[in-house]
Amino acid sequence: MTSSIRDLKVYTTYPHSCSYLEDQEATTLFVDPRQAIDKPLYSKLSVLGFRRSGNHLYRPHCSRCDACVPARIPVSEFSPRRGQRRIARRNQDLRVVCTDDFRDDEAFDLYYRYICLRHADGDMFPPDRDQYVSFLNRVWDCTLYYRFYSPNGKLVALAVVDELDDGLSAIYTFFEPGEERRSLGAYAILWQIEEARKRGLDYLYLGYWIRDCRKMSYKTDYRPLQLYINSHWTTLL
Repeated sequence: MTSSIRDLKVYTTYPHSCSYLEDQEATTLFVDPRQAIDKPLYSKLSVLGFRRSGNHLYRPHCSRCDACVPARIPVSEFSPRRGQRRIARRNQDLRVVCTDDFRDDEAFDLYYRYICLRHADGDMFPPDRDQYVSFLNRVWDCTLYYRFYSPNGKLVALAVVDELDDGLSAIYTFFEPGEERRSLGAYAILWQIEEARKRGLDYLYLGYWIRDCRKMSYKTDYRPLQLYINSHWTTLL
C-alpha cells in the first residue's frame, strides 16, 4: 500500500501567526489528508523532516525563516551527562506500563493539570477533551502510550510515542506539574532513548529544534544530536 513519495500531494497553509517565535508568520506544508498513509510511508517522511499531529503529517515551509530544524538522537551514540544520570537515578522507582489507549479520565486529568499549570499561554489552553483526542490519537497502528506510575500508584507522566521503521518518534509528553524534583520531561526523553535502543532502533525523533524558543531549545542537551539541514542529517557533537 505504500506510495512513492514522488506521488504524494501536499498543500501549504496561508501565512499564520507562529506558535514559537513572537511577531513571526509561519507557513506549514501538509500531506494531503486524503492520502493513504501507512507506517513505511510515515517513516520515510519522518526521515525528510515531517512530523505528525493527529492524523496530519506536516513540515514548516516558511519563505523567510528556517528556524524550525528537525532533530533526532542516534541512540547507539548517546551517552548521558552527569545531570542526566542523576535524573535517571531519581526516577528509578517509577513503574512504566505500555498501553494502546489514552482516553480515560486518569490520563486526561493529568493532561488537564499539565496544560493549565505549564502551558496556559499556549494554543492548547484551555484544555479540551476533543482536541486532546484529535491531537494524540492512535493512527497507522504504530502509536504507543507509556504511562509512568509512582510507587503509590499515581500516574505522574504519559509519553505518546510512534514506532517508525528506524526509530521512535516522541510525539508528546505530559506530566504532573507538582513533581518538579523528578524532572519528568527530561526523564521521559532519557527513557525513550533507552527504549529505542532495546527495540534495536537507530533514532529517537524529537520534532523541531528552535534555537530562539526556550520550549524547543532544550533538545541540544542531548548529544550527539542530528539536525536536518539542507536536506541532510548533520551531527551536532
